[in-house]
Amino acid sequence: MHQTNKAIGVLGGTFDPIHFGHLRLALELYESLDLAKIHIIPCYQPVHRKLPVASPEQRLAMVECAIAKERALYADAREIHRGIPSYMIDTLLELRQEMPHTPLCLLLGIDAFLGFASWHRWQEILEYAHIVIAHRPQYQLPTTGLIADLVKKRLQHDITSIHNNLNGTIVVRPITSLEISATDIRKQIAIGRNPRYLLPDDVYNYIKQHGTYSISQV
Repeated sequence: MHQTNKAIGVLGGTFDPIHFGHLRLALELYESLDLAKIHIIPCYQPVHRKLPVASPEQRLAMVECAIAKERALYADAREIHRGIPSYMIDTLLELRQEMPHTPLCLLLGIDAFLGFASWHRWQEILEYAHIVIAHRPQYQLPTTGLIADLVKKRLQHDITSIHNNLNGTIVVRPITSLEISATDIRKQIAIGRNPRYLLPDDVYNYIKQHGTYSISQV
């Protein structure tokens, strides 16, 4: 199959709330990989972690607030609208049906990739997308085990592979390490501290306006 479209990125998460760590990762990978766009996809209900504090609609709204002025990023509501526990394989299948000639790049922090073998139908994901691992110095890829074997088999150093093929490769890219925690942001807000400079002002204003995370409305 001949493919002519530039690759797009897929960045999923709870985004409870979205913060500069998420956004900087997305923007750096967008630029360094020459992606056409990145779909930021808040999940409806995560399956590997606690339920989010904010509702699905609130988390989607915060993503929309965060990226309203950034043309490279797109708030994709498909998992929220699906209304069931979120599995990335289902999202990739939908995207592949919608964009049969566009390479898909699943963007993962290295910490998330280390748990990749626990994902639902993880063996199938590279049949529908590439995996881009956002590497931070404090994490190292394993040298043995399922993940190590997968990397050895699929790793490519030339990023043209993600544009010339629809799926199937793993690329590792360094990113700026911003150790920002959504959990810590929620805790700061709940006790009345100011989380500014950890997340976009528009997101913080949304949180204040809607009383998210137990902050008083102003």
